[in-house]
Amino acid sequence: MLRAATRGSVLARWQTAHIAELLGRAADVEPLLVATSGDRLADEPISAIGGKGVFVKEVQAAVLDGRADIAVHSAKDLPAATPEGLVLAAVPNRADPRDVLVGCRLSDLSQGALVATGSARRRVQLREYRPDLRFAELRGNIGTRLAKTADFDGIVMAKAALDRLGEHPAVVDVLGCEVMVPQVGQGALAVECREDDHRLRTLLAAIEDPITRRAVDAERAFLTTLGGDCTLPAGAHAHVEGDTLAMRAVLADGSDGRCHTVGGEGEDGEALGQELARQLLDMVAR
Repeated sequence: MLRAATRGSVLARWQTAHIAELLGRAADVEPLLVATSGDRLADEPISAIGGKGVFVKEVQAAVLDGRADIAVHSAKDLPAATPEGLVLAAVPNRADPRDVLVGCRLSDLSQGALVATGSARRRVQLREYRPDLRFAELRGNIGTRLAKTADFDGIVMAKAALDRLGEHPAVVDVLGCEVMVPQVGQGALAVECREDDHRLRTLLAAIEDPITRRAVDAERAFLTTLGGDCTLPAGAHAHVEGDTLAMRAVLADGSDGRCHTVGGEGEDGEALGQELARQLLDMVAR
């Protein structure tokens, strides 16, 4: 039996079941449901309770202390640094990385429309296109957020979450990466295990998607160069074009500040991510 630490949401449990299926061990993976600080403080803005990492630290701890063998995460929830003793052992094939606006098309939002999202990254980018928009905080699992759609002119969420749970809201406007640069790792899953568990690392290597891993590693190098748990709104998306990686990245001066966006290409994804981060940090500094 393989014990998989995961959050208890419907989406998190779907992700764990998906990893079990990829491993060909659907009947042999036992979920260990872990409550994270992000789950316990569901009414607080993420930025107020610790930012990136609030959905993963307790899940990682379950593997480190031996209660679980692997940890299954949404890659976008991972901080840049992997805790000592763990290794990011597998990044399977990525789902759609884009964000969506639910309840209204972006072009149809009225003047001064109220859009709900818990992400500063999403707010600052939408404000670049529509300075008139107003924003409200939005937290909770996918079902909770969708149930609140009628309370706002629109809500923003990840397309991959809707796809994985088979949710089909009446109005969904897919926001291209040129409009809304996604969160680092968005749409990808990440599986961690103990660094010294070589048997398990070999097993997990079989579900690795090299193209997705190359892109996610480049995006995580971008995040690391920003400062790991950078509190400024930031995003990056890399994709492979032939032998080359193309990446687009964004960083804002603050939750209400100006967005700076850069792009580039290169064969060395980590070097590309680092370079784009340095460019953006220089822009913010100036």
